[in-house]
Amino acid sequence: MHSRPTTIGVLTPFLDGFYFTSVLRGIHQAAQERGHRVLVVRGTPAYVQAPSLARDQVDGWIVVLATDGIELLAQARVPLVTVSSCAPEAGCPTVMPDNREGVRSAVRHLIEHGHRRIAFVGCMDQDDIRARFDGYMATLVESGIPFDPGLVFDADNNWHSGGQRAAEALIARRGELTAAVVATDKNALGMMPALQAAGYRIPDDLAIIGFDDITDAQWSTPPLTTVRQRFDALGALAYELVLARLAGQVVPSGPVLAPTTFIRRRTCGCDPLLGLLHRKGAAPDDDLGAIERKMVELLLRLPLPPETPPTAVWPGVTAVIAGYTAALEGAAPPPAAEIDEACQQAVRLTPDVESLMGIVRLLGRSGKRRCARLDREAAESAEERAEEFQERLRLSLMLARVETERQFVDELGALTRSDHEVSLALLGGTQEDSRSLSWLDSTAAVWGCLALWEDPATRARLVIAGAYSRDGSPTPSLGAACAREDFPPAERLPASTAGGPFMVTLLPIRTLRHDWGVLAIVGPSSIEVAGDEGTISIWGALLGAALERDALVQSLSEQHASLQEAYQRERTLSAAVRELGCPLIPLMPGVLLVPLVGELDGDRARQMLERVVEGVGRHGARCVLLDVTGVPSLDAQVAHALGQTQRAASLLGARVRLVGVRPELAMRLVALDIQLGDLSSHQSLASALEDLAWTEVPSNRTRRNDAAEATLRSSRNATSDTGRRGGSE
Repeated sequence: MHSRPTTIGVLTPFLDGFYFTSVLRGIHQAAQERGHRVLVVRGTPAYVQAPSLARDQVDGWIVVLATDGIELLAQARVPLVTVSSCAPEAGCPTVMPDNREGVRSAVRHLIEHGHRRIAFVGCMDQDDIRARFDGYMATLVESGIPFDPGLVFDADNNWHSGGQRAAEALIARRGELTAAVVATDKNALGMMPALQAAGYRIPDDLAIIGFDDITDAQWSTPPLTTVRQRFDALGALAYELVLARLAGQVVPSGPVLAPTTFIRRRTCGCDPLLGLLHRKGAAPDDDLGAIERKMVELLLRLPLPPETPPTAVWPGVTAVIAGYTAALEGAAPPPAAEIDEACQQAVRLTPDVESLMGIVRLLGRSGKRRCARLDREAAESAEERAEEFQERLRLSLMLARVETERQFVDELGALTRSDHEVSLALLGGTQEDSRSLSWLDSTAAVWGCLALWEDPATRARLVIAGAYSRDGSPTPSLGAACAREDFPPAERLPASTAGGPFMVTLLPIRTLRHDWGVLAIVGPSSIEVAGDEGTISIWGALLGAALERDALVQSLSEQHASLQEAYQRERTLSAAVRELGCPLIPLMPGVLLVPLVGELDGDRARQMLERVVEGVGRHGARCVLLDVTGVPSLDAQVAHALGQTQRAASLLGARVRLVGVRPELAMRLVALDIQLGDLSSHQSLASALEDLAWTEVPSNRTRRNDAAEATLRSSRNATSDTGRRGGSE
């Protein structure tokens, strides 16, 4: 039996964005350390009908944020942990940041600045935000500040747009509040431009503190004071709890809190750099160990725990101190490469330019005090060498900082090119191109498998429709079927997914009209992600559109074939109808009978003319009997066509006789003042045949024609008399 590695499943509604990618990265890093496999499913428990999909591949589940349908997952009795969203119905632990304490530190800080009218802004739909709001109210109460519901402003989401709309409500209350605690950084970053456009000076008119400490918080104007939570730490902690439950340890249900840290920047009214440089109780500037610790704290923007050595956070700090000390003393400096590596490490700790320049400033302050103890000439020489080292350090830090920006731009460019190539392949290629997954060549994925539902109504089994392998790993056979609980086949997944750099992602492929199946992709944990822009979801949308297009093209092709077949049938039927609608019956030598049934519209009248001319020529007829017994009425247009038929036949040497002119038809012709001219008429086929039999006896023929004329005259007189009576009345 195939032995698979321990596999932890992750259910997440999104695969991109700073929050979700960071949580996934923390989970994957924890799994790598233990040689485990991570299998990520995009969707909620209800969306993917958990625990059905991949059930037999997963030993424990982590559900991120969205928990609808989680009770079914809990019934499977496998280890289960949620992240940032409580699910009491599941009876499982929930990993959350310490939201209450984080906000309490923010509110206390604003109160220390003298604020009493402090607002709260956030979207209350999420457990995290409600916990932050609880911390806000509790801190006001314990500080003796009455809670004012009018200072609570709702944001309709946790993104920039929610903050922009909330800013409108704050502006309407201008002058009634002096500070605001905002539930997310993105809400705060969305609010600030709108407030500034309305004339607010931040923090002078309104102090603002956010929550999360996303990268963009460092680049706002002014930089955003916030409460830092480590999203990757949330993922790692959730992983530890799943493993503990998998090992049989008792982990109580309910919240498990991850620590948060208050980060001072400028929107609260602080100058954090000066605060760190002049922190009370700091060791003398000639204490090198104290200087190392201060430098690390500047990079982290928070105090370093006493038991943590500075080199554990920033190994290169010793090279920087050694270089500066060598400059002051005139000794040989460390190799330039060591200083450059130390600067690159510093930039990896924080891209914040203010913090990076702060460590140079800290060295300068320390050097000046040390030089003050030297004689004038030695001090001047030492200060000159120290200034040269500081300039060299600033340049190295800026080059490292620019390099990170260049790498980001390169990644973004590669992402854009990859998305462009994928979109061209999926939307401009063939059905074979879409399903073969050859378009994964332009991405960072190393393995892929597309499986479509055998029966979308039941979604019980998947059929392999496409497979891809860049690293030579085996792939499932095309056309093979497997139960949804067994997908993807564990024995076919690359070995690099167990403790290696890659994780497995399952992407349900759905459109508004169809549930197509599942796309499995193996690639880096941060596959094709730059900032908040991720592409795996985009691939799924494009693949769904391609499958929808292929189905539409196939449907149109089938419809076209069906229409072609229907057209041929229609042509055959039309010919038959034409034949039956105006049949030619050779009644006797030289005589054709043309029985007409139904309404005689203009098209049938023309058909009659064509058929009579054709029949006269083909059969050499001398007489054509047009039997209109089955024709309900005659109008002027039809009578005109009958006359044309008579004239055309006469040109070919034949005469047309009208058969079945009932009295009511005759009266209709009289009422319309229609003259049949040379077109003779008969009330019945029998009388017409009798007349033909007497054609050799002029007296009989004359008598018969006179009878017909008498009938018409009688009808005409009756109609005229009726008209006169109606007129007199």
